[in-house]
Amino acid sequence: MNFSDKKFLQLAAILGALAVGIGAFGAHGLKPHLSQYQIDIFEKGVQYQFYHALALLATALLLRQSPGNTWLRRAGWLFFAGIVFFSGSLYLLACRDLLAVPVAWVGPVTPLGGVCFIGGWIALASAKS
Repeated sequence: MNFSDKKFLQLAAILGALAVGIGAFGAHGLKPHLSQYQIDIFEKGVQYQFYHALALLATALLLRQSPGNTWLRRAGWLFFAGIVFFSGSLYLLACRDLLAVPVAWVGPVTPLGGVCFIGGWIALASAKS
């Protein structure tokens, strides 16, 4: 799929807004139901989602200047995948005691998300203007 800079910009804005909402939900709605360890895991997911939503925003702005840059496009997709896999898995793992379905299978997904984040930064570094 060939996303334009505008689509990546919109995706970054949505992911940033979701980070704020998910963070507020964790701080106010989940805090009474989770241990401090689980809250810390949840907050780490929010933190990395926010950082990489901003990285995706920067990627979108750079893509606006170099619309055909394949490395920028790769960086954007890797940042997005990292948010889904890394932050998403941390949210599920932190809330595992509250969910009706088992989520132990999600544990190995977290490092995959971290690899996507690293790959996104490497792709961004590889993008030549």
